[in-house]
Amino acid sequence: MNQTPDLEKLLTDPVVAALARAEETAWFTASPTETAAGIEASGIDPTIVADAQARFLRFAPWFAERFADTRATHGILESALVGIPDMQAELGKRFGTELPGKLWVKRDDSLPVSGSIKARGGIHEVLQVAERLAVEAGLMGPDDDARVLMTPAVQEVLSKHGIAVGSTGNLGLSIGIVASELGFKTTVHMSLDARAWKKDLLRSRGVEVVEHAGNFSDAVEAGRKTAEEDPSVWFVDDEASLMLFAGYSVAGARLAGQLKALDIAVDADHPLIVHLPCGVGGGPGGVTFGLKLAFGDAVHCVFAEPTHSPCMSLGVRTGLHDGISVQDIGLDGLTAADGLAVGRPSRLVGEHLQQLIDGYVTVTDERMKAFQGLLHDTEDIDIEPSAAAGFAGPWRILGDETYRNAFGLDDARMANATHIVWSTGGSMVPAAEMAGYVAEGQRLAGEVVWG
Repeated sequence: MNQTPDLEKLLTDPVVAALARAEETAWFTASPTETAAGIEASGIDPTIVADAQARFLRFAPWFAERFADTRATHGILESALVGIPDMQAELGKRFGTELPGKLWVKRDDSLPVSGSIKARGGIHEVLQVAERLAVEAGLMGPDDDARVLMTPAVQEVLSKHGIAVGSTGNLGLSIGIVASELGFKTTVHMSLDARAWKKDLLRSRGVEVVEHAGNFSDAVEAGRKTAEEDPSVWFVDDEASLMLFAGYSVAGARLAGQLKALDIAVDADHPLIVHLPCGVGGGPGGVTFGLKLAFGDAVHCVFAEPTHSPCMSLGVRTGLHDGISVQDIGLDGLTAADGLAVGRPSRLVGEHLQQLIDGYVTVTDERMKAFQGLLHDTEDIDIEPSAAAGFAGPWRILGDETYRNAFGLDDARMANATHIVWSTGGSMVPAAEMAGYVAEGQRLAGEVVWG
């Protein structure tokens, strides 16, 4: 399917060569693309965002009834935006450079239902499939309360259909939890090295978990094959799904509301810089699309990846997108950031959204864990290692004068900047495992090189 890339030629690019050596890297786009032009070039219809927003609202009464952790928000799946001044000050000391502007964390690690950013995309796709099946069966109208899905007639229809997905963990959790609650026969294909507690939780909800010896791409391919063999099974394609993408993109309008409520200006003189952990790319890509729709040229989006699995950075840098994997340049793809352990990127995001992505940063596992330990110590916030990848980004931008000059990010604008690190998972991690993460992170905070 994919031709073997010319490795010798690719390695003449110093960024690709550094990626191949599993070094920490940072590279940024050379010049800005106007948001309107970037959205048009993406070929993605912006109306899918409003459609997803409306679907989440229709399902809010269902969530409030079925999931206790959504009742305080009347069924709306949303996370807090939290200022982290002590973490900002501590990292300024560690890196030897004070960060101008203010640093915040978007707490998608505590999103209701599944405790990760995947509650935006994965859940949205399951809702869309359930709604479509009920409408096609003549059992649900466009304005009906989504709780009609739990009536015996609709349950009989849904029980005859399956949902399948390949996942490193959090996407499988979000889909498995909601699909099983809706009555679908649900199968999650995962690699053997995915977290055991995630597999156990899924099985406790009646989800079939199929383990594979290969990596994320192998799990995805297995899920895709299952759906191809059984027309009653819907495959959630994390590599190319617009339904997933649309769910993630709702975050843009939601964040705009939160910033407005906090009286935080976002415009040319008050830039918003968002740092997004990236695995296959669907989550950060969808969020980026939503942010660009909400804030236009005033928002800058930077993707962060593990040094051993920088698939999006590699795909975009080489222009090969899903035609190249990290294994092609000699990397093993193994990382403690299991949600980011992806060897081959999403073509949907890399090829169609590259003009809207400002930069790409790679981070070692040790540094991600150190960030995690520092966040616990300074702010009493606990997240997964993968959710901490974005913390390197603000200081990488400070160190790239060429990028700042090209985008007009002078000293005055940087002093007014709002940096948001998107935290993508962690609240469902068992307490003992989280304690182990924190202890290791605290130790590594004193060992990694910060300067």
